[in-house]
Amino acid sequence: MAKRDYYEVLGVSKGATDKEIKDAYRKLAIKYHPDRNPDNKAAEESFKEAAEAYDILGNLDKKQKYDQFGHQAFDNNGGFGGGGMNMEDIFRNFGDVFGGGGSPFESFFGGGGRGGQRQTARGSSIRITAKLTLEEIANGVNKKISLSRKSSCKTCTGSGTDGSPGAKESCKQCKGSGVIRKVQNTFLGQFQTETTCPGCNGRGEIIVKPCKDCNGKSVAVNKDSIEINIPAGVAQGMSLSVRGEGNAGEYGASKGDLIVQIEEQEHDVFIRDDKNLIFNLNINFAKLALGADVIVPTIDGEAKINIKSGTQAGKILRLKGKGLPDVNGYGRGDQLVVINAYTPEHLNSDEKAILEKLVDAKNFNPDASNKSKEGFFSKMKDFFN
Repeated sequence: MAKRDYYEVLGVSKGATDKEIKDAYRKLAIKYHPDRNPDNKAAEESFKEAAEAYDILGNLDKKQKYDQFGHQAFDNNGGFGGGGMNMEDIFRNFGDVFGGGGSPFESFFGGGGRGGQRQTARGSSIRITAKLTLEEIANGVNKKISLSRKSSCKTCTGSGTDGSPGAKESCKQCKGSGVIRKVQNTFLGQFQTETTCPGCNGRGEIIVKPCKDCNGKSVAVNKDSIEINIPAGVAQGMSLSVRGEGNAGEYGASKGDLIVQIEEQEHDVFIRDDKNLIFNLNINFAKLALGADVIVPTIDGEAKINIKSGTQAGKILRLKGKGLPDVNGYGRGDQLVVINAYTPEHLNSDEKAILEKLVDAKNFNPDASNKSKEGFFSKMKDFFN
């Protein structure tokens, strides 16, 4: 089933302000929240749909991509976008919309958004830089990345204790439930509220004999090596999000994400212009005058091009499909070959003698009136043809 337009989902226009988008999402989140609609599958799907729509439209970069490409901007693109959110993602992101302690239902339905569930803070994300050559960008690459990140403590295997009897005890403040409950009157009616227990941070238990290596945190910094897939066509400044490869959360909480910032290395031969590649071909005057077949490099090999006799310096030849692939799969760019006339700096006596005979030759003196009229426009015509 095709996805609905995100603006339609939230009931706002394309010109809606950030506040209007956020307010629309707030209303839908309250209306369809699972704790207000128990065992209602349709309400749960509407809840997820609204959250996914806000994840895109509430983020300036994502919104611009969506406005330009629609849903295709975030489908099958190696992690460069939103979509497919699960309930954990949705509840974790509530703080952006409602402010403060995470869920808008802190005072309605519970500290983590779902009553009776113990919540522990998700691990933080890690940001790294991946330096790529133009060849790697053209073909896509699997990069092996070394990094330091928090993972389960090897000494206590993530328990946070020293392993001795009585290392943990039930939290007296919440009686082991991880939440503090009370009844509260709100503008939506009377609700039982559940807030995260401040004594145990929602775990329901207290560590009294902590692990000496992680000091009871259950995680420690370790050096890891992982392999990530970077799709073809990425560009300088793009970010790739690899879910679940960031820091581990404490006490078994889910991991954060790994954010990979793309850094493009300068190439010795080609100049990048979006999906197109520019190659400056230096060729001597004789070949320009007589015409010649020339081999030029491309990003994935070589190509033979024909230089017609009388070709002027500055002419641009196009090699279709020899550029870079689009990161979203919209075809491939071209290679543009810019013709530059090479002028030798040193001549021997024979070479000077030949050129001196040509200095005043009729065909070697341009007709200024003709050339000035056709120069720029003829080049543009040739380029587009």
